[in-house]
Amino acid sequence: MKKFRGVFLKNPNEIALMRVANRITSQILDALGEAVRPGAECSEFEDICRRLCEEHQVRPAFLGYQGYGYALCCSVNSEVVHGFPTRDKVLREGDIVSFDMGVVYKGFYGDSARTFPVGQVRGEAARLMDVTRESLLLGIEQARPGNNLYDISAAVQRRAESAGFGVVRRFVGHGIGARMHEKPEVPNFVPRGILGLPLKAGMVLAIEPMITEGGHEVEVLADGWTAVTKDRKLAAHFEHTVAITPDGPQILSLSD
Repeated sequence: MKKFRGVFLKNPNEIALMRVANRITSQILDALGEAVRPGAECSEFEDICRRLCEEHQVRPAFLGYQGYGYALCCSVNSEVVHGFPTRDKVLREGDIVSFDMGVVYKGFYGDSARTFPVGQVRGEAARLMDVTRESLLLGIEQARPGNNLYDISAAVQRRAESAGFGVVRRFVGHGIGARMHEKPEVPNFVPRGILGLPLKAGMVLAIEPMITEGGHEVEVLADGWTAVTKDRKLAAHFEHTVAITPDGPQILSLSD
């Protein structure tokens, strides 16, 4: 593993291990999506995560991280990220729910997130999810050697804001590898007055647009974790772990 400006560059063997970790993460998200329904208690999704981690013989990446008490982040409607998967949080028809999940496999991390509709959702909620997913894919297209880190940011921001949505500033994507959060930070907007980092083969990035129906401002609730939109409008969250290779971006967090 080499370093470039404080960023760990992964070799093919390390990327292969990360592909396994991220494939397992994706399979867990598949199972969570299949379990989404009106009336589901969010603790059910935590149970699914822990059971599947045991079956795959991997460690939940989030459990115990900086004191976080769950394997899963489960954020509903105006909750942007870090929502608790508790029994008293029950999904209702028309909600949207975001799952953020990670695992550790042989010392390397997987990390991915998706937002799901609960039953039939209103048109604007569906459009928010579509645009957030599209902004992620457009950002991933820019994850190529020779591009700048902020080419990713610009692609995400341009798609989201052109659709009339807000881009969360407080939480950003990140490098990932033998630690869940590594350099560099990967914002979903272009910071002013800061030069972006040149992208190199061997970088692995967790790119994760968090897009809002209204304004971009968020606040953290009294539990110290759950981040919600300040205007209490909807938020969506999609994330992939992406390896930058000489041939372009490779999404590691895909199922078989």
